[in-house]
Amino acid sequence: MEGKKYSIGEVSKICNISTKALRFYDKIGLIPPDTICEENNYRYYDEKTLLTVPIVKYYKQMGFKLEEMQGLVDGNAYYYVEQSFLSKIDQLRIQEQQIHNSYVSVKEWYELIQEAKMVLENEVNEVSVKYVQPVNYCGMEQDFSYNYMESIVNIEWTNHLESAENEITGAVILRFDSFKEKMEGKCKRAKIIQKPIHPCKDSLSRQEYGGFMAASVYHIGEHETIDEEYEKILDWVEKRGYRCGEESFERYVVDYWTTKNPAKFVTEVIVPIYRE
Repeated sequence: MEGKKYSIGEVSKICNISTKALRFYDKIGLIPPDTICEENNYRYYDEKTLLTVPIVKYYKQMGFKLEEMQGLVDGNAYYYVEQSFLSKIDQLRIQEQQIHNSYVSVKEWYELIQEAKMVLENEVNEVSVKYVQPVNYCGMEQDFSYNYMESIVNIEWTNHLESAENEITGAVILRFDSFKEKMEGKCKRAKIIQKPIHPCKDSLSRQEYGGFMAASVYHIGEHETIDEEYEKILDWVEKRGYRCGEESFERYVVDYWTTKNPAKFVTEVIVPIYRE
């Protein structure tokens, strides 16, 4: 094979790479042919150049862009390669974190949809008792005027998170200081809380959610009738010898973020309870 020249078609077959890619590599100067026939413009590669193709493939596997490969393929000194690799490691670490954040967000949203489907398909609307695991959330106080869409798809909250360089995942939860005022249409304030992907910075208010026993019931349908579920909880508590805490939480499992059809909204109403 010493001194053998390979046509572009032969290189394509041997290295499992398209002739289009080889021509592009030639155009950008990454893998130029060693000889171009003057009569027919055919490209020919010697064995050393042919063996550059697997190297380029491996750099591509590592995430290097074609323009980043030029100095690497040219066989520069260790220092150049080392610095290129360190820079790429930093880039890939950032990409890895971004992909992880996207994965967590998509996975948790998918799980909310599955939860809502279970509730809708089985018409789950009875009160149950549950322990709410303690979780550190981020939160922000806001005015509340019973405009649920404005409170849940909260532009101020989104901007606040962006300014704090944080991202959130999971369901939007609204915390009300008094569930009785919420029921009576007298509530003026609420706190929006969500699970952060990154630890909360000082610019974000921390809210510990959970760590209590609660009466829980799912509400199916538009949010304007959600207060019916509080009546269910009060009736359930009275019959079983519990008392309600002052606050309540509304966890919006599926809402405006997922569907425009209010009949498909699913909300979990949660009220801390205590034994009398």
